[in-house]
Amino acid sequence: MNISGTTRVFLILGDPVAQVRAPEAFNHLFAAHGIDAVLVPANVPAAELHNFVSHVLKARNIDGLWLAIPHKTAMIDLLDRCDRLGRSAGAVNAARRNADGSLEGALFDGVGFTKALDHFGIAIGGRHVLVVGVGGGGVAIATSLAARGAGRIALFDSTPGRTDVVAAKLAAEFGVEVVSVATSDPAGYDLVVNATPLGLKVGDPLPFDVARLDTNTAVVDILMKNQPTPLLRACLARGIAAHPGFEMMVQQVPEYLAFFGFDELARTVQSDSSKVRALFEAT
Repeated sequence: MNISGTTRVFLILGDPVAQVRAPEAFNHLFAAHGIDAVLVPANVPAAELHNFVSHVLKARNIDGLWLAIPHKTAMIDLLDRCDRLGRSAGAVNAARRNADGSLEGALFDGVGFTKALDHFGIAIGGRHVLVVGVGGGGVAIATSLAARGAGRIALFDSTPGRTDVVAAKLAAEFGVEVVSVATSDPAGYDLVVNATPLGLKVGDPLPFDVARLDTNTAVVDILMKNQPTPLLRACLARGIAAHPGFEMMVQQVPEYLAFFGFDELARTVQSDSSKVRALFEAT
């Protein structure tokens, strides 16, 4: 990669940031297609997000931001405009500086997730879904599932009260049944999603009791690291169909590219994502 004074710079903000995998894909694509751009991780504490964003985007060659944990929800308050999914979820994972200086955000986590379900051959319409973990990623997933007509969406989070507001908002916005549940018991659901960070650290407990899964339930663990995750291994040991989170990232790649103005490359990746998928499968 040849970085020079003309290179367009994008940052991915997180705390921690060691787990992010977007730079692997996007920097490979930029280099392979002769695009003078780079995506750089930046470890920004939550308390410093506002100051960091307000200052870093004054640099004229820094054109946009990717948002990772825990910044997806906090970024909403710093935007001038936002897409519908981002407004509904109260979270974004991309923000760009427009020509007029305004800051515009968009949410792709949920879009990537539902496109991943399409790739896996998992139907969404009418499904009973449990989303475990309602941080930025979990809210985004629930929002896109609601937008795609899931039959019933149950939300669980270890933080009391967090799911109540989200469930009410999504039910009103999309006209589907979205409820807050008191436990992560996965029995009785067609699809169960782990949107917690459990599994990133050695010794983490499983996010739910795999023994309680119905045999025909599909499971998706959105963690990008430690593949196969402890949850995936436990599901596979029971013969449960379980899928890794990297496909969610694969399916987001053309969405990010189009949002940041790389339209031709976005179309290329959308038509054939096999090379991007191979990058994630290799590590």
